[in-house]
Amino acid sequence: MSKIIEAKQNAVNEIKTKIEESVSTVIVDYRGLNVAEVTELRKQLREAGIDFKVYKNSLTRRAVAANSLEGLDKVLTGPNAIAFSNEDVVAPAKILNDFSKDHEALEIKAGIIEGKVSSLEEIKALADLPSREGLLSMLCNVLQAPVRGLAIATKAVADQKEEQEA
Repeated sequence: MSKIIEAKQNAVNEIKTKIEESVSTVIVDYRGLNVAEVTELRKQLREAGIDFKVYKNSLTRRAVAANSLEGLDKVLTGPNAIAFSNEDVVAPAKILNDFSKDHEALEIKAGIIEGKVSSLEEIKALADLPSREGLLSMLCNVLQAPVRGLAIATKAVADQKEEQEA
């Protein structure tokens, strides 16, 4: 009996640690997906560096309570899987949202973004954001715009002076 309790405590500690270390956690209901679809989803998540596991809801509730996160008890019913990302905040939401568009059986329930409980709407809004690389690319374009404008203006002045001299 003590081995079972110890195994459950280890599982709760594992979930608690994963929640603490992850920058983005998304809880989904995978009921209705067949084995091939779940395998495909796991592959996509693994390639993005996201840990995707199924835990008992009672153990997950204890880990959530240990992290002082409120509002997840109502979503921790039925068969749930949890996606943990330690690096990219947007990746799990984006992958799961895209997958749920093609496979209606996958239902995003809620999540934890940087230590705060997030609703389904917030997860979907996050999924619509560009990736980190896309955002950095946009930032670079915004920062380069004034320099590019100055270069164009300087060239125009130089061309105008050349025409005047000719």
